[in-house]
Amino acid sequence: MLVTLIIACEVGFWLLLAGGLALRYLARMPRLGAAVLLCEPLLELVLLVATTLDLRNGGEPSWRHGLAAVYIGYTVGYGHYTVKWLDRHAAYRFAGGPKPAGAGYGKERAVHEWKLWLRTLAGAAVAAALLQGAIWYAGGAADTSALVACQFAVLRAVGIHGVVAAMYTIWPRRAPARTGAPDAPLVKDGRQAPGGR
Repeated sequence: MLVTLIIACEVGFWLLLAGGLALRYLARMPRLGAAVLLCEPLLELVLLVATTLDLRNGGEPSWRHGLAAVYIGYTVGYGHYTVKWLDRHAAYRFAGGPKPAGAGYGKERAVHEWKLWLRTLAGAAVAAALLQGAIWYAGGAADTSALVACQFAVLRAVGIHGVVAAMYTIWPRRAPARTGAPDAPLVKDGRQAPGGR
């Protein structure tokens, strides 16, 4: 049941996101679109309550409960960022907004990667805390090894993402070299501009 609910929450997240952006930019109803987007945290609340009730009703702690905690942590870390990222792209595509800037190169890209890592760290901290709460809630009699394994999994994710961010710092990504002939000098009235050859 929990896996089905997690899938339903994920599908619901994208449906609410698409609906909210469509209302904002296609239907020209920005307030209603914002209201729909603000409903998204309710999905995580439903999942949290369902997971707690499942454990309370004698459900054996398993990877399903761990997955629910990881999903909630990921949404806390990246949910708002994802909504803002897609909102900027929708504004550009459908409402004549400015073109969203890329992650950049060099130091700018390294800073971007470390900011993403902080989001991963925040999501992992939430997931690990929820998992620890589930371990305490289940008590000493239950086998909580699956929940402990999920805690180690989120710690590994933080470590791996930290390595990726460090690689962008140590070996910064460089802007692609320009190809083609250099710009020709300006020509006015059939004559070369000063400095031309």
